[in-house]
Amino acid sequence: MALAGTPPHRGARLRRALTPYTLIAPTVLLLAVFLVVPVGSVVYYALQHHVVNEPYDDAFVGLDNFRRMFADTQFWQSLAFSAKWVFAEVVLQLLLGLGLALIVNETFIGRAVARAMVFSPWAVSGVLTTSIWMLLYNPATGVFHYLGEAGIGDSATSVLGNPGTVFSAAVVAELWRGVPFFAILILADLQSVPKELYEAASMDGAGRIRSFFHVTLPHLRDAIVLATLLRSVWEFNNVDLLYTLTNGGPAGATTSLPLYVAQLARKSYDFGYGSALTTAAFVILLFCSVLYLRLSKFGGGK
Repeated sequence: MALAGTPPHRGARLRRALTPYTLIAPTVLLLAVFLVVPVGSVVYYALQHHVVNEPYDDAFVGLDNFRRMFADTQFWQSLAFSAKWVFAEVVLQLLLGLGLALIVNETFIGRAVARAMVFSPWAVSGVLTTSIWMLLYNPATGVFHYLGEAGIGDSATSVLGNPGTVFSAAVVAELWRGVPFFAILILADLQSVPKELYEAASMDGAGRIRSFFHVTLPHLRDAIVLATLLRSVWEFNNVDLLYTLTNGGPAGATTSLPLYVAQLARKSYDFGYGSALTTAAFVILLFCSVLYLRLSKFGGGK
């Protein structure tokens, strides 16, 4: 029985107001368990001296790990490589993905087969991608061996063992896997461009090139911004392909920051310093992502 002065349907209104929060509560709980807790533990260990095989020496060291990071030349080298890697990969993947999306968006015989061939590398894992490209780069049985026999280059060329060519070789291998991601996202957005816009542009005397720059690209802006942001984060955190293809070599020429952290954990078991490096990488990515979204005005409308 309702209390005096209380609206008879107040309880029902309260239940309706709480229903959305009740429905999202399991998701929030899962995020707290699988996201907040791991991030918190990384920050905690970043403030500790924690070497697995030296448990007797564990202690709180405050910001010492971060001070050590600023004096670590390998950290700066790996960070510089990561920046170079992300820039090269994202720019080339965007340009090639955009080109492929424009091609398979046209109507031609065998388009479905062409789309399947374009998108299929995205389904291949990083380790399998590495296996394919290691066979292609093999100086004894790969592509360069047959080119050398044909009189083009040196048949004994080892592109993965040469500091001058290993970066380009790794970039090409990752392009094969990453370009379809851009092609898929851009193609999906291309198919939503109203045909009336192209008809209006044509009536105004715009050709294919002007229509592309004044109709297609503005419509694709948000898709391109989102795709480049996601790929930048993923390429920055790339470990599987670089680890299995070059293991950071030769002579550390392809050691990215995440790979450096993985090597610290695998070789020296220094989880405290590794956590500090991971925290620094998280802050760098967060800052760059927010800055990029602000500068690109993502979601501001087409």
